Amino acid sequence: MLYTTEHRHMMDSIRRFIAAEIDPFVDEWEAAEIFPAHELFKKMGNLGFLGITKPEAYGGLGLDFSYAVAAAEAMGHARAQGVAMGIGVQSNMATPALAAFGSDELKREFLAPAIAGDMVASIGVSEQGAGSDVASLKTRARRDGDDYVVSGAKMWITNGMQADWICLLCNTSDGPVHKNKSLIIVPLMQDGQRTRGVSVQKIRKFGMWSSDTAQVFFDEVRVPVRHRIGEEGMGFIYQMKQFQEERLDGAARRLSAMAWIQETADYLRQRHAFGKPLLDNQFIQYKLAELKTELEALRALIYVATQTYVEGGDVVELASMAKLKAGRLSREIADWCMQFQGGMGYTWDNPVSRAYRDYRLGSIGGGADEVMLMVIARQMGLTTTSSPAPPSEDGPGASPNPAAPVRP
Repeated sequence: MLYTTEHRHMMDSIRRFIAAEIDPFVDEWEAAEIFPAHELFKKMGNLGFLGITKPEAYGGLGLDFSYAVAAAEAMGHARAQGVAMGIGVQSNMATPALAAFGSDELKREFLAPAIAGDMVASIGVSEQGAGSDVASLKTRARRDGDDYVVSGAKMWITNGMQADWICLLCNTSDGPVHKNKSLIIVPLMQDGQRTRGVSVQKIRKFGMWSSDTAQVFFDEVRVPVRHRIGEEGMGFIYQMKQFQEERLDGAARRLSAMAWIQETADYLRQRHAFGKPLLDNQFIQYKLAELKTELEALRALIYVATQTYVEGGDVVELASMAKLKAGRLSREIADWCMQFQGGMGYTWDNPVSRAYRDYRLGSIGGGADEVMLMVIARQMGLTTTSSPAPPSEDGPGASPNPAAPVRP
């Protein structure tokens, strides 16, 4: 996939927005461990940045997914990846299924305000005992007349402290685990107040500090049946499609790691040791050259996957490869750049140490590396009926669960 002039213009606009509305404030937001999502998203909504691929009827731009990838690539240049991740959740994780399968009424009530930046959205899949192991989630919505009554809890919810609504994957029947789930829009805030039966608890993390993350609890929360996205029992299938867009979004954001290679080279050009610039060290030159080569190979993989997706092809394997490589490579780049910057790189306030902390999530969140490897192996036809399933990705401290089916 090659970006057109239109793609480039949009990316330039986003970079200008980052320079004016995000980067000057990231230190403040990192210290506060939250960024003002409602304020920032409204500014982005006014510029059309939150509905790039969404239907024009609901305020979107109606562009194909290549523009979403271009936007994610540009957004990755924000000096705090937590902000970029929160934006990615709004545009490419919590809303694709709603846009594709939701009723007109539901889209006007929740999608249009999310595109406009009037509402903050979140996605609720992972639980304390079910991360990549989606089939084993326990949160349940039982039918009671014209309502669902939701009980359970979700973990690692990005935007969770501020979200107005959550796109919730939960069990709606006792059938087979891949056919008993539905996606339901659950309001977390109503008329400025927390929805009755909903409570949230902040989760502190190793990195991505500016992104607020929460555990969300549901205690007999009543939601109209009309809030269900599409058909009952189709939630697992709808969520699989959302995962592919999530993985390509996250991989594209990590292409910004090239900036750390260049900034490290600039620093080493000025830093002298043993009578010459550190950049004159051939090992350093070759390592930075190798990292850039790997990054450009990742870029090509992401672009091929995106083009395939735009053309309607199956990208489970390619998107999983892109996510796997992006997570591993970005943290390798941050690690080497910190190493080459020495003691200065290790200081807390150095941006490269923030990148080191932020990029580490790439191999955990959205499906751990081990899960991506199993998905790829399955797509290659390498697994047999006796092969164990991959570890369950339940966030930090996840442990293997050999019997667990996993998200593709």
